[in-house]
Amino acid sequence: MSLKCGIVGLPNVGKSTLFNCLSNAKAQSANFPFCTIEPNVGVITVPDDRLNKLVEMCNPKSVVPATVEIVDIAGLVKGASKGEGLGNKFLANIRECDAILHVLRCFDDDNITHVDGSIDPVRDKEIIDYELLLKDMETIDSRIAKTQKQAQTGGDKVAKAQLEVYLKFKEALDQGKPARSVVLDTPDEKKIARELFLLTAKPVLYVCNVDDASAVNGNRYVEAVREAIKDENASLMIVAAQTESEIAELDTWEERQEFLQEIGLEESGVSRLIRAAYSLLNLKTFFTAGADECRAWTFIDGYKAPQCAGIIHTDFEKGFIRAEVIKYDDYITLGGESQVRDAGRLGVEGKDYIVQDGDIMHFRFNV
Repeated sequence: MSLKCGIVGLPNVGKSTLFNCLSNAKAQSANFPFCTIEPNVGVITVPDDRLNKLVEMCNPKSVVPATVEIVDIAGLVKGASKGEGLGNKFLANIRECDAILHVLRCFDDDNITHVDGSIDPVRDKEIIDYELLLKDMETIDSRIAKTQKQAQTGGDKVAKAQLEVYLKFKEALDQGKPARSVVLDTPDEKKIARELFLLTAKPVLYVCNVDDASAVNGNRYVEAVREAIKDENASLMIVAAQTESEIAELDTWEERQEFLQEIGLEESGVSRLIRAAYSLLNLKTFFTAGADECRAWTFIDGYKAPQCAGIIHTDFEKGFIRAEVIKYDDYITLGGESQVRDAGRLGVEGKDYIVQDGDIMHFRFNV
């Protein structure tokens, strides 16, 4: 599945530095606004020790990990919703993403200028939230204008259902609340909402970019952000982007672990962030494992067996017969697929089976 997370934030908050750490790409990182004119795109591997253990056991010819696409979008400024800076283009880039990683500057450094002259991550957050909100209000007002007359006088049931959803969003947006705060009751309402592609409906992870000393416990800026988002349906994590870039420059895994231990971390912020982005999109992983290939497949939590089969190939879903399922713990504990079969622990599941995170699967199909 092709899934994108967009990194957004004001200029000079550490977006491109973080992107470089995530993707090992060479996005330009400079001390002035708009150094990222075109969105930089990187495909990042999702860290998963389970895949590593399967590889050790199977010794396959090839290994394919799960991935998430990360888009580094140039810094937004006040007025972006009206085209200020390079606003319209950047907002369009955000619209194409499935989730938002909102980077906030939570460190002091006189050598790195701030576009607004002072450090205030809550203010910075509100600037971008406001610009995204304004763009969504434009979208909703336009949709209401198109459907209102049709819904009220034309007897169009589809238009009436759409209008009801649009008005729910308008009420929230008028109160300064993001679209993701709106509760939708039915699958039909959710379908209508998806077709709007609202910017503030996207799941958000606020990434507090801190200095080295604050990498473990955060600081007063982080606490201010935490308080500001307590009523949002959003997550927060702490990353020291500059420190992460220094870790990325080290040659060996041992050197990186030693560096992390020195600053009191068990694993890099980059690894935590990648997993958080994966979780933000409500994604899980199933595996296929064998001598030819060990592969992690990404699926949306709640998918049933035929849908997951279709991720491998559309023919697998069309001709689905059954799924043979091995639980990851059984595979590791018993020593492999043949041992699981001998122990009677292999499950044979039908079309209604809801795939679980970590399942090792074989699909039987007929086309």
